Amino acid sequence: MNLTATDPQASPPQPSPIELHVRRIRELAKVRRHAEALAAAETLGAEVPENRDVLYLIALNQRHMNRIPEALTTLERLERLHPRFSRVHQERGHCYVAIRDASRAIDAFLRGVNLNPALPASWSMLENLYRMTGDAANEAMAAQHVATLKRLPPEVVTATSLFSDGELAPAENIIRAYLLQHGNHIEAMRLLAKIGIARDVLDDAELLLEAVLTLAPDYRAARHDYALVLVERHKYQQAREQLETLLQIEPDNRHYRTLYATACVGLGEHDKAIPLYRELLVGSPAAPELHLSIAHSLKTIGRREQAIDAYRAAAAARPNYGEAYWSLANLKTYRFLDEEIARMRAEEARPETPLADRYHLCFALGKAYEDRGEYGVSWGYYERGNALKRSESRYRPEIIENNTRMQIATCTRELFAARAGSGAQDPDPIFILGLPRSGSTLLEQILASHSQVAGTQELSDIQRFVLELQGRDPDLANPRYPGALADLKATDLLRFGEKYLNDTRVYRTDRPYFVDKMPNNFRHIGLIHLILPNARIIDARREPMACCFSNLKQLFANGQEFTYSIEDIARYYRTYLELMQHWDQVLPGKVLRVWHEDVVDDLEGNVRRLLDFCGLEFELACVEFYKTERRVQTASSEQVRQPIFRDGLEQWKNYEPWLGPLRQALGDALVRYR
Repeated sequence: MNLTATDPQASPPQPSPIELHVRRIRELAKVRRHAEALAAAETLGAEVPENRDVLYLIALNQRHMNRIPEALTTLERLERLHPRFSRVHQERGHCYVAIRDASRAIDAFLRGVNLNPALPASWSMLENLYRMTGDAANEAMAAQHVATLKRLPPEVVTATSLFSDGELAPAENIIRAYLLQHGNHIEAMRLLAKIGIARDVLDDAELLLEAVLTLAPDYRAARHDYALVLVERHKYQQAREQLETLLQIEPDNRHYRTLYATACVGLGEHDKAIPLYRELLVGSPAAPELHLSIAHSLKTIGRREQAIDAYRAAAAARPNYGEAYWSLANLKTYRFLDEEIARMRAEEARPETPLADRYHLCFALGKAYEDRGEYGVSWGYYERGNALKRSESRYRPEIIENNTRMQIATCTRELFAARAGSGAQDPDPIFILGLPRSGSTLLEQILASHSQVAGTQELSDIQRFVLELQGRDPDLANPRYPGALADLKATDLLRFGEKYLNDTRVYRTDRPYFVDKMPNNFRHIGLIHLILPNARIIDARREPMACCFSNLKQLFANGQEFTYSIEDIARYYRTYLELMQHWDQVLPGKVLRVWHEDVVDDLEGNVRRLLDFCGLEFELACVEFYKTERRVQTASSEQVRQPIFRDGLEQWKNYEPWLGPLRQALGDALVRYR
């Protein structure tokens, strides 16, 4: 989606039959034919009983017919089904006005405008209600909002309201058309950027917000949105600079302070972030997200017991907070108490528990029962958690497989020979890549224990370059990348290489070498070699049944969408082998392959092999890696703080009765991986 342009010739999508019925009912209500409108809405509601707009129209027409108790009952059902729909609360406010209950009306209208600030009717009613109750301060506040909305173009108000209620497509259509006709308008541009953020089109959102701030540098809300986009794009240093500007003006603003702490976490400065989060917690002691953020940072810097206390505090603050329980399970060394398991089971079974909380609870319960040796129950929860997570995913394996075919066609020996000598020549980066859960964190910990190597984190810089090369509105069936690699000139390769080195410097220490442990970079070894020809590349590989099962029982914080079904993970593993075989052929000797099982069987031998490949002298600290104190952000953080152990190599065999489909889907990958 290109947010900075629109096609005026594009025809709008045709409305569905249900949408046409809804429009007709709205027209009937508008001309006050409420009995007909209600009858039509109830008839349609029998066909689509959970439709948001139909339920809303039933309640609205019930109110106009003075059937207030029925309207309130309809609104209760509507809120259960669509809790983020702001007009539920606006309509409830009108019902309470009808029965002269000012207190409840004010509460309802406030809940509506907190969800959706672009509700002129709610603000007008609040202004009148505050005047009636003698609340002059809040009357003035409501009046100010009414005046602000009146100053805005009607199109911007309508689009903002639609956006707030989650209707992104109509909001975008309205605001694009307005900008095309009227040119730059900072509120319209900011709204279009927010739609981009919601659609995860972050590069366009960043450009739009930069333009807004050029036109209106004192616009704090836009600067906060800009900082948020920068954080989402992992540009933490730039985000922090924007937030420092805002905090100079409003040092007590909780939104600014929270995002500033998040930027510190992104930069690996957990010792700075923890006190910031704790200061915020003083004002909101029951905020589960703050407890969780503190716990994550404590875990990363190795303060395990304090992290456990903070995770438990998050769960206590919200009993169905699935992420808090999963975070405890994800420590890998935590064992749940009987009462915690009972609580998790009860919350997971509740129909009203949100989807994200349910699958987090399922993965946590899978781990809890695995630790107890109840593998059948454990697998049931892992399987359910994966199905729930996969249900919200847009992952399509054929896109990855098509990209692999294009990498093989584009990244040939001839291409690399023609570009020899290009790129940034620095030998600083050491890339560890492969599949998640393949032992890459262990290899990073070994290397980061060396006096010449800094461990960083899973850096997203290569992925950002890929997005740049893909361009706006990428055609997933025929993308520009990786074919665009063949068009890059020597100056382009040098620019990308130097940008990588400059942008990653913020994560490094004064040690000459550093590790970038983003596993998905195996898909971009051609790009890495072109822009950083002297970088070391290490392929962390694990036996396919063990690796794929370990992914199936892992819930990732973001990305890795291929890990939530047996078919997807098996196809991804086979594609990985195919692409790595290609890199071996066209870049012989460029990649060092390290099998996890070999590291476990012969630690010192494989440490020496790693260090030789990286041109480093042997240091005993690399063998005693578990003694190294450093920040570790991945799921294996607690495991790499212990001596190496064999127990994890064959954990998958406890689940063998349920993994026949995985073995079949992997096929000859079970042999080819060596």
